[in-house]
Amino acid sequence: MIRIEGLTKRFGETTVLNNINLEIEDGERVVIIGPSGTGKSTLLRCVNFLDRPDAGRITVGAVTVDAAHSRKREILALRRATAMVFQNYGLFANKTALENIMEALVTVQKRPRQEAEQRARDILSETGLSDKADNYPASLSGGQQQRVGIGRAMAIGSELMLFDEPTSALDPEWVGEVLDLMRSVAQKRQTMLIVTHEMRFARDIADRVLFMDGGRIVEQGPPEQVFDAPQDARLKRFLSRVAG
Repeated sequence: MIRIEGLTKRFGETTVLNNINLEIEDGERVVIIGPSGTGKSTLLRCVNFLDRPDAGRITVGAVTVDAAHSRKREILALRRATAMVFQNYGLFANKTALENIMEALVTVQKRPRQEAEQRARDILSETGLSDKADNYPASLSGGQQQRVGIGRAMAIGSELMLFDEPTSALDPEWVGEVLDLMRSVAQKRQTMLIVTHEMRFARDIADRVLFMDGGRIVEQGPPEQVFDAPQDARLKRFLSRVAG
């Protein structure tokens, strides 16, 4: 369903992603772990061309975009097939929780407003935020804002949901509620690609864990293999640091 071929991204003289190849099955939950600055978030941003790759091909469902000669129409189609949940929530400050979820349904999917509003209210109920429909982001806790962000991604019914360290900006008291919502999404067999520093969560939710270092996928496998029987020395060092 998802295929990444030869994905390469450079910032100036620095190669941040170095010939990444990855396939993700429909309904698979893939978690990316690794040291900071190793290209994990850049990989997610290149998958939907928020950052334009220097080389490589991205396929999501029926949409394929080649970085060498991508067209605007193809990139828009790729973005419609994906949904991104950001570290910093990425909500519109001047829109309510309800309006934030409705926005893409109306402007991108061109749904009638009444239909979009009903869908948004259903999502708010599912995320436990029915009573916050008319609240603006400034009056919501960090955990509530991130749940709206996840709800917005859920609402559009994308083929692939991308989560870029969704708990890294949260106070510890709010992390649990966001991870619980992500578990709920995962139970529906939504295809997910998740960057996280939450190792216990990664072990619980992932079908497959990827360890990245130096812009490459160094090791991958089921959670029990990656966490309990790591092969690469860099992965062993990383796990000893995060466990310590």
